[in-house]
Amino acid sequence: MPVQKLREFLDSHRIKYIAIDHSPVYTAREVAASTLVPRREFAKTVMVKLDGDIAMAVVPASRHVNLDTLATTAGAVNAALATEQEFQQLFPGCEVGAMPPFGNLYGMDTYVDEMLKEDDDITFNAGTHTQVVRLAFEDFAKLVQPRIASFSVKE
Repeated sequence: MPVQKLREFLDSHRIKYIAIDHSPVYTAREVAASTLVPRREFAKTVMVKLDGDIAMAVVPASRHVNLDTLATTAGAVNAALATEQEFQQLFPGCEVGAMPPFGNLYGMDTYVDEMLKEDDDITFNAGTHTQVVRLAFEDFAKLVQPRIASFSVKE
């Protein structure tokens, strides 16, 4: 979903958001620094396989996904990180590694670490390595309807 398509989706639901342009960066840590968003408040999308099905695990940039805990949360036997080859074709128009955490728009489950709901807003990549979007966590949760649980660990 290119940035424009994400904006159209948010606009069609009358969601208030801010789009922030920044210089090209490729890691969640760099994006958070570039946009002056604390790493614990920047949501990174990690692509995982749960019993072979691709899903999104969304955690603060300052944390990692605990695959065992995520598997338990999802009711899965196996959990593993997905490779770029396994998921890149699922996100037409998005740069690899910059997918917005809207699994509902891509036909996949979305799991969000509960630490992200501690802040009023959520900030995330908007499909490119040069733009992020910030919106109210409440609006994000209403649109995506993710499974919210504790499954991250400190870096």
